[in-house]
Amino acid sequence: MTPPALPSRTVPTARLSSFYFFYYAALGAFTPYWSLYLQSRGMTITAISVMMSLWYATRVIAPSTWTSLAAVSPQPIRWLRIGCVLTIACFAGFLVPAPQWTLYAVMIAFCFFYNAVMPQFESITLTHLGTDSHRYGMIRVWGSLGFILVVTLFGWLIEKHGASKLPWLMLPLFVLMTGSAFLNRYARNIGSHSHHDGGFWSIVRQKPVMAFFIAAFLEQLSFGPYYTFFSVYMDQHGYSTSLLGLMWTVGVVFEVAVFFLIARFFRRWDASWLLIISMASAVLRWWATALWPDNLPVMLVAQTTHCLGFAAFFASAMQLLARYFPGNLNGHGQGLFYGFSSGLGGVLGALIAGQLWQFGDGKVAFLVGGCFALLGTLIAWYWLPPRARRPLPAPDAQGASSTTAGP
Repeated sequence: MTPPALPSRTVPTARLSSFYFFYYAALGAFTPYWSLYLQSRGMTITAISVMMSLWYATRVIAPSTWTSLAAVSPQPIRWLRIGCVLTIACFAGFLVPAPQWTLYAVMIAFCFFYNAVMPQFESITLTHLGTDSHRYGMIRVWGSLGFILVVTLFGWLIEKHGASKLPWLMLPLFVLMTGSAFLNRYARNIGSHSHHDGGFWSIVRQKPVMAFFIAAFLEQLSFGPYYTFFSVYMDQHGYSTSLLGLMWTVGVVFEVAVFFLIARFFRRWDASWLLIISMASAVLRWWATALWPDNLPVMLVAQTTHCLGFAAFFASAMQLLARYFPGNLNGHGQGLFYGFSSGLGGVLGALIAGQLWQFGDGKVAFLVGGCFALLGTLIAWYWLPPRARRPLPAPDAQGASSTTAGP
């Protein structure tokens, strides 16, 4: 059963967009600059790598834990707000002088709550959009804009004042994110869909749904060399810091363009086809990165495909999650998606990339990343497109699917 479409005028676009803006603005400070802050506190490279791995490790359990708590709560919005408040409280631990070993505990707690809230908010956004979920990109794009703004501004501030001030610069972003959480709420006609509650795993076991999660996992696995070692890889091939910054920026700028335009695609084609295209682009991107790292034009073109491998993939995934997990089941689906793909896939991707890096100084790692993306593309192509054009079968009273799900 699909939730009814909500009239466009009822969607609180500004409030929803504000949460994405501040959440990803904070991420724009954390992702590129947090290791510099840890270094300013005297941490070694090994200690920093362990610290940063906690970001992915908490993604394995935090999303599913939080969405499960919200799903059984009579007032689920409270869990979003609690998670945001606890994010601030834990992050404040970085503002005070403390022994280095205590930073690990602070990092685990902060990453847990920061990673926990976004899957729940994705569910909130989709309850407002209803069958207008093709408009998701126009709301989510504000997260990319916040990311770009903070990456640029904080880079200038850190260059002038040093990385030691980074937690104080980030704290207002978390406060604003929490303020947005208190302004937002679920759509009134979310619907309980309680007859599906006992059949959540029955839905997951349906072949298209299982194929979707496996493909998403393989896509995240393929990003392991990029998220972990891309800057190191480019430095090995003689690229300056300014050129490296240009490469990161190019990818996010095109990502913004995709979020603005993607609704037109969804009006004409099923989201599963765009998911397949985005994964196929990742295959070509990682193989080009492995084979022609010294060719600047090739590398810039490869970076532009980030708009497909990340933005288009993510928007398509949200469409499919809204289809597979309607109503209050969407929170469960979001938690599983974030925990399995971004969490477990992120951790294993980084570990595999680290083990392969010794072979060819990164070339083999990127080639294998392309192979992971290729396998995911083939799985998605075979199982996901609704060739019969019929809705996903709902579980019957015994929790089993009433028809066979397949291509």
